Amino acid sequence: MSDLTEGRTPRHPGTASLLKFFAYDHLPPHLQGTSKACHDLAHKMADELASGPELTVGLRKLLEAKDCFVRASLS
Repeated sequence: MSDLTEGRTPRHPGTASLLKFFAYDHLPPHLQGTSKACHDLAHKMADELASGPELTVGLRKLLEAKDCFVRASLS
C-alpha cells in the first residue's frame, strides 16, 4: 500500500503508520468483510480530510473500534 494518494502530497507519517493497520487480506474470509468496512472508511477519511491531530486521533479510535468489531465477529 502506498502512502501517496493519487495526485496529492504524501500523507503525514502518523496517518500513514495508522492506515497500514487497516489491512484485512491476512484475515480469514469470514472476518474480512467487517474489517474491510473500517479499512474503506479509514482510507476515505485520510483522502478527504486534512492531516492533523484530529484525523490521527479519529483513525486511532476507528482502529480500536475495528478491533472490537472483528472480535465481535468471532462470537
